[in-house]
Amino acid sequence: MARRKLLILGLSWPEPKATAAGVRMMQLIDSFIQSGWDLTFASTAGRTKNGADLETMGITVQEIRLNDEAFDLFLEELKPDTVLFDRFITEEQFGWRVADKVPNALRLLDTEDLHSLRSARKQALEQQVPFDITAWLRLEETKRELASIYRCDLSLIISKHEMQLLEDELKVPRELLLYLPLWTKTDYKSIDKIASFDARKDFVFIGNGKHLPNLDAIQYLRTSVWPIIRELMPAARINVYGAYLPEKVRSLHAPKLGFHIHGYVENAHTAMQQARINLAPLRFGAGLKGKLLLALENGTPSITTSVGAEGILDHSIAGEFVFDQPEEFAREAVRLYQNEKEWLLLQAIGFDVLEAKFDGHHHRKELYSTVAQLSARLEAHRTMNFIGAMLHHHSLQSTKYMSRWISCKNKLKALQ
Repeated sequence: MARRKLLILGLSWPEPKATAAGVRMMQLIDSFIQSGWDLTFASTAGRTKNGADLETMGITVQEIRLNDEAFDLFLEELKPDTVLFDRFITEEQFGWRVADKVPNALRLLDTEDLHSLRSARKQALEQQVPFDITAWLRLEETKRELASIYRCDLSLIISKHEMQLLEDELKVPRELLLYLPLWTKTDYKSIDKIASFDARKDFVFIGNGKHLPNLDAIQYLRTSVWPIIRELMPAARINVYGAYLPEKVRSLHAPKLGFHIHGYVENAHTAMQQARINLAPLRFGAGLKGKLLLALENGTPSITTSVGAEGILDHSIAGEFVFDQPEEFAREAVRLYQNEKEWLLLQAIGFDVLEAKFDGHHHRKELYSTVAQLSARLEAHRTMNFIGAMLHHHSLQSTKYMSRWISCKNKLKALQ
């Protein structure tokens, strides 16, 4: 029996040591490799210094360009069984070509998070108004993202909160969605391998500088939270790590105030396990927060916000970790830092959360079985997704010809 082929259309090159998006992509890649698929990774983005070495994993790598008819030939020659779009923007760019050239290929969309939800929350923060579902629904980005979900056969949703929004608020059929969170390593309960309370020191924040919620969180931490922490605990120190931190963040480095900006860290697990408390004062965002899961894996209790805890901590336990006002956030951070008994309790709660919600074996099985079932009844599945069929018709008639006009224009320009 021939091995099945998966084509991944990446928005960016996966960087598992630098971004949660990179961790997510590598988890998907590992899952399909373990299931016996042949993988091809194609992207318009160039390789990066921190990028994963995909070729050593047996993955074929292909550079592609936008509005290029050579991509059509590439599809026809590869004949993938399944195409995975890395975020809705990639589906917008290449989805119509995939549907046109390999119509029988299963189309998967990995949303990473709902980008439109993140944008709506950012807008609310900037306007200093509470986040409102209606404002989210009015965004053009929301309509684009939802259209992409409908055009695909299955969308991988990383957060249960976002599953609820899509199903309850937008009435997206359950058959088009699969809850597939980030998952964690299975040996996190090996207490003998995890640093003790006394062996740890300092606070920590980890987040890459290309992600706007991280930049806002660092600025907010420095200006609104950290002064209160230092007032309560004058010797307090925090280490801030993250790839691609811009100069405006690096300028916040203030050793005399215990605020240390380090930039990229090779091993985030080591950095997290050396810290006593993880601070994640995120004021907007969406999806699951990789820094929170990283902290839970390494037995490092966190103080975070409602946005940070979303999709990870249930309301029944969120009160132990979640504080949205800077004064409360700072007080609880200092109190937990100095209280070993409560620190051990929250560490244990964190391990229970990982075991209950983020077990990789369970979620990989769900992915395998859902892909197999959809592949076996793809025609019937698409027949029931009439909205998706209408959107595909519109996309093929509009995007297709605009893209071809750009392609012809580029060819003429090259001849001059």
